[in-house]
Amino acid sequence: MKRKGITLKLFLLTVVVFMCFYGMIILAHMLFFQDFYQKYKIKGVESALERFSEHYVNEDWSSHRASREAVKFMSENKSQLTIVDTDGNLTLNDPYHITLKQKDGTLVVVSLSFFMNTYGQELKAAAIDKGSTLTVWGALDQEQKDAPTVMYPFQITQKGFPSIGEDVDASYADKVTGEVVERVLPRSKAWNTQQGLLFDALNELFPLKPSQEKKVKDMKLQKIDWTEPWSGTHNMVIIDPVKTKAGKTELLVSVTSLQEVQDTNNALQLFYLYLGIGGLFLIIILSFFFSRLVSKPLIKLDKMAKRMVKLDFTVDSPVRQKDEIGNLSNSMLLMARNLDQALKELEEKNVQLLADMEQKNEMEKVQQDFFANASHELKTPLSIIKSFAEGLKDGIGANKQDHYFEVIVEEAEKMEGLLTDMLDLAKLEARTIKLRKTSFLLSDLIDKASNKLVYSLKEKDLDVVIGSTKELPIVADYGWMEKVMLNFLVNSIRHAEKGSTISIDIESDDHDTTFILRNRGDNIPEDTLDHIWKRFYRGELSRSRQTGGTGLGLSIAQQILDMHHCEYKVENLEDGVQFTILFTN
Repeated sequence: MKRKGITLKLFLLTVVVFMCFYGMIILAHMLFFQDFYQKYKIKGVESALERFSEHYVNEDWSSHRASREAVKFMSENKSQLTIVDTDGNLTLNDPYHITLKQKDGTLVVVSLSFFMNTYGQELKAAAIDKGSTLTVWGALDQEQKDAPTVMYPFQITQKGFPSIGEDVDASYADKVTGEVVERVLPRSKAWNTQQGLLFDALNELFPLKPSQEKKVKDMKLQKIDWTEPWSGTHNMVIIDPVKTKAGKTELLVSVTSLQEVQDTNNALQLFYLYLGIGGLFLIIILSFFFSRLVSKPLIKLDKMAKRMVKLDFTVDSPVRQKDEIGNLSNSMLLMARNLDQALKELEEKNVQLLADMEQKNEMEKVQQDFFANASHELKTPLSIIKSFAEGLKDGIGANKQDHYFEVIVEEAEKMEGLLTDMLDLAKLEARTIKLRKTSFLLSDLIDKASNKLVYSLKEKDLDVVIGSTKELPIVADYGWMEKVMLNFLVNSIRHAEKGSTISIDIESDDHDTTFILRNRGDNIPEDTLDHIWKRFYRGELSRSRQTGGTGLGLSIAQQILDMHHCEYKVENLEDGVQFTILFTN
């Protein structure tokens, strides 16, 4: 019921607002629009006419200049304009005219304002321009002295174009033939100008009434409502008296049609009627959306609360409303986020606790294995040294003393090597070593390393073959990288078949250098390939010391390669094992 009540209220509110707005527009239009628009248009024409009169008086325009400016005024203001004396006689040539020069040099001005009202489109199509030769039939007006002859045309003929105007009787019409030396016509967009309306107004308004003549004498601008008798169109006539530099009073007369204002007003009334019908449909649509606007956030809050009951706090974005519903949504969202964050933190801490416990157990196991392995590796040489030392103490035969000393020294060297490897591994794992990188050829380093192992190679009758293809220098710590290669070579010597060959291939391109070491021998069990890098790992499950080594060589090599950001791997071949290292140039 509450949701329906809100929807009904919104519906009624929409109706009231819309009807008030619509009624205000209709009332304002009916009472004020027509008067406002008429005053606005007349004010614009009045201001333009005052500017025209100011320039006309101060700049002392010629007749030709005045005609040009009158045409410009009419085009810009969509009003008609002429200049007359106080009796209504024209002092300004028809602004729309052409001037013909006859063969004897006489100029004849052909007035076109009335002619354009009837034959405007034909005249436009004729494309009359300066230099065109015309024959004009009409009535000549030669009453004005010291001024060109004016002709009011009945028919205009141009070679190559059809005749414009009515058929004339040559006995009752004057004929003028000449070349066009001046052409003053409206611009393309103003060809519908009815200049003849202006002359109808002059004929009806002049002579002026006494009250109008008094305003002229007082040089006051006056506005006169005038309705054209034939069409009934409403017009505004503005008369602006001016005093020329010669001291003569002339009148600037402008006629502005107000008929378009009335037509616009009638069209707007019909438009608002259609707008009102459309508004009724708009009310229905708005009421539908407003009801959803109210119910949607409530449904969303209900779903949010049900999810929170199930401990699901992954709620959606809140209801974005600046009211009580919006505040409630924000509060529920904040609570859900806090609870969700608390649960996530608890889960993360549980996961971290499990990981820490596993890491602790792993570290304890690693430490136990390390101490067990270290003690085992140290126990054997110590036992040998102890037993041989006791033999010497007990007075072993002189012929065996040298052998006992050699064994003691050999086992001591093994212990020293083991301790050295353990210290190196500890430093590498702690990352306390600073690499001193230089540029060198890997093949040179391997050649020097293999020379150090020449006796170990001879014992098993092994050969080291180094092959390089377009080898480029690598950038690395020479000393540590030498240790890597020694460990790989020692490991290969231990596990290679007697009398076989250890092959090393080095290949470079623009980006990388690849090192590949292969030796023939037993494969590494696939399930233990990843374990060979671990400390004290040996391939022999019995941990026999017959192959020698400390079990730390490959762990040290791994740490050094990781510090150089190298990629490396070990894989089984059909007849042996292959180590691969990728150096970045």
